[in-house]
This record gives sequence, structure tokens and C-alpha cells, in this order.
Amino acid sequence: MKHCSNCGSLVSARIPEGDNRTRFVCAQCDIVHYQNPNIVVGCVPEHDGRILLCKRAIEPRLGFWTLPAGFMELGETLAEGAARETLEEACATVRIEHLFASVDVIEAGQVHLFFSATLLGGYGVGQESLDTRLFSEADIPWDELAFRSGVFALEKYFEDRGRNRGVHHQELRR
Repeated sequence: MKHCSNCGSLVSARIPEGDNRTRFVCAQCDIVHYQNPNIVVGCVPEHDGRILLCKRAIEPRLGFWTLPAGFMELGETLAEGAARETLEEACATVRIEHLFASVDVIEAGQVHLFFSATLLGGYGVGQESLDTRLFSEADIPWDELAFRSGVFALEKYFEDRGRNRGVHHQELRR
């Protein structure tokens, strides 16, 4: 960060008074700019025992399969974000059920949260997808999955078999 989003002046990296971490602080208006993790929300949409996956049309990991997921927007709940991302990426409406997996992606500054979900109708190919498809557990393209958080979510989903057994957690570091 070079400039203050409040006044446009230069910022410097320093530990503000009363804090214990280096932050970007505006030299002009003295605003502290906190940088916090971004929340990624997604779901495992199921229909007749099969899981809906999307093939990515964007980087990172263009051409790899993923669960429908993306960055949460202001003004929405976790569940609303997961449902919106599924609609955007797979043209699919889902009933969001329970939160079952969380993944701290430390280096990316992200927290990934996954819900179980029921596919309520058809599906298609959204702008961020090259393809969408329903997979049985035996046919999941494990070696072609885009992100380790999605692999973790699918593994835990199949372990639970859709039953609410609490939230599974993983920390991903390089």
C-alpha cells in the first residue's frame, strides 16, 4: 500500500501507538489501514448422490475443477454468498444447509468456508466457468482439482456423507 484510501497521502509501515503489529499508517490524517483476511464462501451442491463441480475459466488455476466458491460481498451472509457464487459460476440454485468445513489459507490471507447444499434444479455454465458437471464420488477428478481447500472440503463431505458432524478445520501453509 502506498497511498491512503481516505486522503490520498503517502502511508508508511510502522507499529501504531498501542498496537503490536506493523500497519500502514497515513502520515497526513493518521488513519491506520488494517489488512485482514478475505472470506471465501462456497458449497458442495449435491443432486442424487452426485456433486456439482465447475471447470475454471479464470486464473488462478484456469482449466481445473473446483467447487462453486468465491469472495464474500459486503451486505450478505455466509450462506447468501455461497448461494450467489453457485448461481454465478454454475447457473444453479441451491438450498444451503450446514457449514461443515473451514480452511485457513495463511499465505493468501484468506479463510475458506464450505456448506453442504442441495441442488434445486438445473445448472449451466456461468461466466467464470468453462464447464459444469455432476460427478459421483468415484468419478471426482481428484488430480484436476484447483485448490487444496476444495480437496479438503470434498474429503470431509464424503466422510460425513452429508450428516452434520460439526465443522472440520484445516490450516494450509506452503
